[in-house]
Amino acid sequence: MRRARILVSTLAAASLLMAGCGKDESSDGPSDQQTEDGSSFAATWPLTGLPVEEGQDSAQTHPAYIAKIDNTPDSDPQIGLGKADLIVEELVEGGITRLAAFFYSHTPAKVGPLRSMRLTDIGIAKPVDAQLVTSGAAPVTLAGLAKAGVKFIDMNNQYVVRETDGSHDSLHSVMGDLDKIAKSAKAKLARPADYLPWGADADFPGGRPATKVFAQLSGYRTSAWKYADGHYTLTNGYMPKGDRFEPTTVITCMVKTSIASYKDPAGNPVPISHFEGQGKAMVFHNGKVVRATWKKDGVDKPVNFSTTAGALTIPAGNVWIELVPIDGGDVTFK
Repeated sequence: MRRARILVSTLAAASLLMAGCGKDESSDGPSDQQTEDGSSFAATWPLTGLPVEEGQDSAQTHPAYIAKIDNTPDSDPQIGLGKADLIVEELVEGGITRLAAFFYSHTPAKVGPLRSMRLTDIGIAKPVDAQLVTSGAAPVTLAGLAKAGVKFIDMNNQYVVRETDGSHDSLHSVMGDLDKIAKSAKAKLARPADYLPWGADADFPGGRPATKVFAQLSGYRTSAWKYADGHYTLTNGYMPKGDRFEPTTVITCMVKTSIASYKDPAGNPVPISHFEGQGKAMVFHNGKVVRATWKKDGVDKPVNFSTTAGALTIPAGNVWIELVPIDGGDVTFK
């Protein structure tokens, strides 16, 4: 146990040092991180803060990818999420939600069901210049993404296809081969900036016990989380056993929403969650909760957290972020 604590503390120091170097210096993807006193720390993954495995580089030959995954009963089973680094849940039309699943340290051969993009994705993707993997988007969304400089991969790519194997209906049958998409990139890219302000377990201040979390994104969708054995399980999700994303931290961010200038094919208004500015947050880790404030100075800026005691770091590991609307949303815990 003592050895594990030393490793975590070393990881936290490395993450903080990389953050302090600035984006230009920390994005070179070194095999290790040199400090002013000549010591060296293992490089870390930008989307988890975890150490890079021996023989790998924190700067991949492909960008970070965000697979836009359906999150309704029609998506059952969701495929490939067990290999995600980080996931953001966002509200779409009709009170349902979609998942923005980040992949960088691993790229699965199959992920889906892929669905369409939303303007909300700009604030989610821009901090690490992630490319969206999707079935498509409405013209208004395409124009907004183009203006923001967000790139995407859709069904015009040979590795994003509709699979008619009977596991899903036609609308929810688009799958992506992220492994082949990544290999086809063939370009040495800079390491993305850290998505969150990574730290160590020892730095997490703890708080009230919270082993059950309920993030209400609409009258239709409330994501129910249960904590046990160091991770959180989504009890009303659609991930099959053996391919589940079970984060070590769940973060809820209260966000402002607006309505897009178009409606979906069924005539439903399309919400936009604005992941910029600031608002209330709760950080759930190790079965406890810390109330905080999240702040993001622009759609392309990183998100940071603070409490009355000062800056709050997020323990390195897999994280699920809930973008909960201020109007119509709520977060409770037991």
